[in-house]
Amino acid sequence: MSTQDGVSLARNRDFLFFIASRGGSMAGFQVLAVAAGWHVYARSQDVLNLGLIGLFMFLPFLLLFLVAGLVADMVDRRWILGIGNLVHAVNMLALGAWFLSGQSALWPVFALLVVSGSAQAFLHPAQQAILPGIVSRAEFPRAVAVSSSVTTVAQLGGPALAGLLLAVLDEHIYWVASGLYLVAGIGGALIRARLHIHGREPFGPELLFGGFRHIARTPEVLGAISIDLVAVLFGGVMGILPVYAQDILHVGPLGLGVMRATPALGALLVALWLTRFGMPFRAGPGFLWSIAVFGLSILVFALSHVFWLSVLALAVYGGSDMISMNIRQTLVQMRTPDALRGRVAAVNGVCINASNQLGDFRAGLMAAFTGTPATVAIGGAVTLGVVALWARLFPQLRQMERADI
Repeated sequence: MSTQDGVSLARNRDFLFFIASRGGSMAGFQVLAVAAGWHVYARSQDVLNLGLIGLFMFLPFLLLFLVAGLVADMVDRRWILGIGNLVHAVNMLALGAWFLSGQSALWPVFALLVVSGSAQAFLHPAQQAILPGIVSRAEFPRAVAVSSSVTTVAQLGGPALAGLLLAVLDEHIYWVASGLYLVAGIGGALIRARLHIHGREPFGPELLFGGFRHIARTPEVLGAISIDLVAVLFGGVMGILPVYAQDILHVGPLGLGVMRATPALGALLVALWLTRFGMPFRAGPGFLWSIAVFGLSILVFALSHVFWLSVLALAVYGGSDMISMNIRQTLVQMRTPDALRGRVAAVNGVCINASNQLGDFRAGLMAAFTGTPATVAIGGAVTLGVVALWARLFPQLRQMERADI
């Protein structure tokens, strides 16, 4: 049970500190991603190095997710937030100092990005697992919506802020990123609720793979995580937007920027609506229908040659994804014992990250053989088929009510 039962989100001190931590961390990450890409490319003029940035930040997440999930279930999660963001803050100072030194070698930059990726690997499951311990069960869906709103604002505003700061501060931008991570660390450390899991299992495969075991034994959780993985793997369109901007819609870089921002804007509007009014429909059907709408929006986008219709489809794409994410995250956290939430969040996180990475690769590879519109349309059709199949394979998921999560 949460230590904040009966306390509204606006008066929940721990939740407000968590939101400050979450927002600072996400904004810091956005600034890092934009600035590192800019400075690495400016020094090397090699596009391959831009790919290496993503690789060196993702690989630690992939390699450490089992350990990170276990740590989130064994160590007070407040301190993971504090220490993880502090590592980020110090790392940003080191990264800024290296760029200011004028050295041309990039291996220290990639090494520091591995450190950031490692810190993020430990932060993610702790951030995901912490909410049920600081808000009541009744307020949890709204808390997820507020947290998602803050994340989306950071995703929208972070790159724009980074671009402005790069123009003004150049290499000194990393001091700002360090400050954002420091705010995030302090916010996490100031949470009062005790978030340490009591009771220790003997170390072994059962302990390390406890998240996988719980997911496999809980059909509705398995169904929710797996359908999201498949939908993102086949339905992701963000990596292929430059082709639509240049060759299909002919809207240039400005149109590309609008299309890149539109899904996040649609997600933000839906998240704000969920924060204010809550989920208005049954959880199970709402979850499946939101993914079906996600698939339909992909089909509309695939076939559209009109810019405003494409933008509208992308807004629906982002909004429907926000609804499914809100239900999925609430379901996964509420159907997972607190002692396992870190490990389950780690598995969920690596599935999401892997499907995003592989989804862009899948889209690019298929487009080379079938053409871009056909590739996107196939992804939308597969998503719709998966919804129908999962509704039959996981009846527990289909039958869930709001009270069930």
